[in-house]
Amino acid sequence: MHGSAEPMRHRNTTRSAQSSVEQTLSHLRTLDAPAPKAQPSGPLTLEDLYRQHRMRLVRLAILLVDEPATAEDVVQEAFTGLHRNWGKLRDAAAAVGYLRTAVVNGSRSVLRRRKTAREYVPPHAVNARSAESLAMLSTEHQAVVNALSKLPPRQREVLVLRYYGGLSEAEISEAAGISKGTVKSTASRALEALQRAMHDGRG
Repeated sequence: MHGSAEPMRHRNTTRSAQSSVEQTLSHLRTLDAPAPKAQPSGPLTLEDLYRQHRMRLVRLAILLVDEPATAEDVVQEAFTGLHRNWGKLRDAAAAVGYLRTAVVNGSRSVLRRRKTAREYVPPHAVNARSAESLAMLSTEHQAVVNALSKLPPRQREVLVLRYYGGLSEAEISEAAGISKGTVKSTASRALEALQRAMHDGRG
């Protein structure tokens, strides 16, 4: 009987972590969603993409690298790369996919450069939207964001892309450059690690 209790407790712990991260990052996603605008009459331009997706990409980068100013730089570099490759992209969906991948890769580069003596720096306002979003987080939501910062980079990437980015396993696989099977196993390990980090944070 005792043997079957342990897997059940493990599943409940993972489910609890999933619920916490899903609530927090979905809440942020809603706060950072652009206000609905009339569809442009002509083809989507680089300026349209910048206006529609920049804020969410900055938040994505903040959740990956912690520092708002660095996140701004990562996103700016992603749009610069998009401008250089604009003629090679098929459509708006391909352009957004390019931006997400560029932000993930740019964030990885930042973390590689910072991996010695890295400290967590709480996000602060880079503009009014960022400040507003963070101010509206509950204590529990803040605990999730803090716990995310303590995860290994790949685990954090997968959770942020899934629950803040709202991406499917296939889309995460493409953005992060890993297999769908790795996405699934990484998400499972990340949720367990997140739950431990939140528990340690409360201790």
